[in-house]
Amino acid sequence: MGLLSDGAIVETSGSTGRPKRVRLSGAAFRASAKAAADELGAPGRWVLALPDHYVAGLNVIARAEYWGQEPVSAIGGPRFSALGFAAVTAGLDGPLYTSLVPVLLSRLLDSAPGCDALRRFDRVLLGGQAPDPALLARARQEGIRVTVTYGMTETCGGVVWDGRPIGDTEVMIRDGVIHIAGSTLADEYIGEPELTAEAFPVVDGRRWHRTKDRGELSGGTLTVLGRTDDTIISGGVKVSLTSVEFAARELGFADAVAVASPRGAWGEGPVIVTAAPRDDPADARVSEHIKASLGPAAAPVVILHIGRMPLLASGKPDRIALAALVQSAGSDSSRP
Repeated sequence: MGLLSDGAIVETSGSTGRPKRVRLSGAAFRASAKAAADELGAPGRWVLALPDHYVAGLNVIARAEYWGQEPVSAIGGPRFSALGFAAVTAGLDGPLYTSLVPVLLSRLLDSAPGCDALRRFDRVLLGGQAPDPALLARARQEGIRVTVTYGMTETCGGVVWDGRPIGDTEVMIRDGVIHIAGSTLADEYIGEPELTAEAFPVVDGRRWHRTKDRGELSGGTLTVLGRTDDTIISGGVKVSLTSVEFAARELGFADAVAVASPRGAWGEGPVIVTAAPRDDPADARVSEHIKASLGPAAAPVVILHIGRMPLLASGKPDRIALAALVQSAGSDSSRP
């Protein structure tokens, strides 16, 4: 008995809304595991570095099960340790595979033993959220074989690798929104038939999952443009919070999260939240960079420095907590 036969009920992360309980069948896990195995080629050892109550962690277990193995756990306590990851993987032979989220990849790159350990892996799957381009470039410069995956609990995890669908996954863009079809789709949101019907529409006789992401297809390659709910209107101009985040990260705020904040007559404006120490010259440079690259409407209302970034167990920023923090902190409605 296991994931490949029984499936699982998985709760979504709830990073931007109410968590939902998703039923994933054994067939969905089998399809996901087979697609990954076909892409990777040589069977190897899977190292579990993510919580097993999220779909990414469950997929590591399912992929190991597909090859008749148990995953090697690198979870040694309540907080991920780069040194612990390096120690666990030091004695492993043969092809090595693991799945990470950006915050864990960053911690490993910041640790010499962690970085050395990652270089031994034949593939590092990176998912959970859009990675900072600078982080991705840094990993590849270090010789780490990273594949960026795209998917969600409703698709049994990452089903698009480096922009290309794997297995029998199909991708289409409808009304600017990414839709995904294939054998890995979830059965339902438990106890929520109306929400299930809305999120899994049937188009031309085929069942799809309507994601909450915007995207475009070019030559069969998917580019994710950001969340459907990440666009705000600032002074009558549309502003993508995802673009603001990436622009801030380009100038050193590696953990930057952009949150919408009311701005009176302007409508809304972006507030950048970061755990980086306060540095007024750096803040000014970031604001000017965003203004120059994305336009005046995208310039942050304020850059809010906090002691520690609130994270979900999956490693994603807790955007609901951040929005509440921004609201409670308040912000000057004038443009910097």
